[in-house]
Amino acid sequence: MKLVRSSSSILRKFLIFNFFIFLVLGLFTFFYLQAIQPNLVKQRTEKHTVIIGNTSNHIERLKINFEKKSLKNFLLSTRFLFQNLERVQFYNRDGKLIGDSNVLDLDQNVFSKSDTILEENINEKLSPQDSELKNEKLIKKKENENIENLIKKKNDDPIVLQIEENNNFYVKTLDDVTVNSQVLGYIMVTEQANEILTAVEERRNFILRTVFAIGIAIFIFSIFLNRYILKPIAGLVRYTESIQAKDESFGKIEKFLYRSDELGLLSRSLNNMTKDLQKRTRRAENSSADLAHEIRNPLASLKGASELLETTSGQSDRKKLIEILSHDVSRIDRLITDYSQMLKDEASLSREKMRTLNLEDLIKNIVEEFNNNPAVVKKNIKFKIIREKLNGEDLQFAGIWNRLEQVFANCFANAVSFSPDNGDILVNITSNKDMILIKIKDEGLGFTEGNTEKIFGRFYSNRPKKFGEHSGLGLNIVKSIVEMHEGKIKASNRSDGKNGAEIELQLPRQS
Repeated sequence: MKLVRSSSSILRKFLIFNFFIFLVLGLFTFFYLQAIQPNLVKQRTEKHTVIIGNTSNHIERLKINFEKKSLKNFLLSTRFLFQNLERVQFYNRDGKLIGDSNVLDLDQNVFSKSDTILEENINEKLSPQDSELKNEKLIKKKENENIENLIKKKNDDPIVLQIEENNNFYVKTLDDVTVNSQVLGYIMVTEQANEILTAVEERRNFILRTVFAIGIAIFIFSIFLNRYILKPIAGLVRYTESIQAKDESFGKIEKFLYRSDELGLLSRSLNNMTKDLQKRTRRAENSSADLAHEIRNPLASLKGASELLETTSGQSDRKKLIEILSHDVSRIDRLITDYSQMLKDEASLSREKMRTLNLEDLIKNIVEEFNNNPAVVKKNIKFKIIREKLNGEDLQFAGIWNRLEQVFANCFANAVSFSPDNGDILVNITSNKDMILIKIKDEGLGFTEGNTEKIFGRFYSNRPKKFGEHSGLGLNIVKSIVEMHEGKIKASNRSDGKNGAEIELQLPRQS
């Protein structure tokens, strides 16, 4: 069953995720910016409230009458209370202005009501001085009306005003003047607070610059992510899909194999795994074909013998045919058994873990077992282990113990089967900086093959006298195990000039 996958790009997910993060941060930033100015104004108002409280205390302590003349003298004598303030204004309970710090240096008549009346004809233009005076009076009148309205709406909390005039920002606080729990009037404190707008603007600009910088960083990272990570991953995905589809036109990932980062490691691992899988597949296909070929011969012999058995009447001839039938059945049974075991061994080899072991100890254990083997005892064969130029070094090796036992046991069994009675089997062990070399020599007739490499092929057997007792898979399995340990194996006639065969194994030393 083929799984249906919904395609979704990591880059798209990354950008969508960052978009939502930006959206959330944007909302928090918006609310933060909206709260900056009110918080700063609130801090300024709290300071104004303290000043207003101190002013009420001084009025109470100095017993100041809450009227124009007394308030003017009070303002002149207590200027220290209003340092850094733009303006301080006193209003009576009806909202009429009765004291103003802006006119402290003017004549006291500024506190008296002006009876000046300006007349204006429809067709007559006022002079600039009269027009300015008229505008100023209209502004003051409108301001007084606003104060009166504010006083009417005022409760126990102070009233805070934020006003922008002539490119300046002012914070005004209006509160009661209370003496002996009695409200005498009202005081308005005005302070220029341009620094509040400056602080808000600076923070807004800082946040905007930060957001812009983060956006640029995410954009650059997205390009890097797409080019150096996502595209190579997509290439690896297409590579695996091409392998699955058996499309040889695609599948070139050489450009990723030389990268030194994790993607390079992944590419090399995937490439090696693919090659190993293809190698196993070809091996399984070849093995199946070889097995079918090997079984076909004894099956033909079985068929022929069974057909002759029905028409043969002689007792001796029937006995020979029955022996052929038994021989061929044994041959087929051994082929199937050894082939099944070979497949199990190959599957288990990929799952077992390499462990550090001493190769000399392994060989000695196997030799001891062979010394008690009935075939070895019957032929009186002696095993001799010879160590050459090892300087007492341990032969440390990373491998799988039971699989290497299988290698040496198979090699020793072959040496025993071809050795004459009372013969010797030599096991020479030597090593260099990188490799451990083991040579297994017998005193048999040696190899008659011109190319000894073919003895490691599947189902190869050169034992005509004992045909049917061996499947021809033993040395092939040995070669597979040695190659899995990154070693080599080769066969030849003895190199020392004596009769016999020689199997040489090269296994890498543990660094």
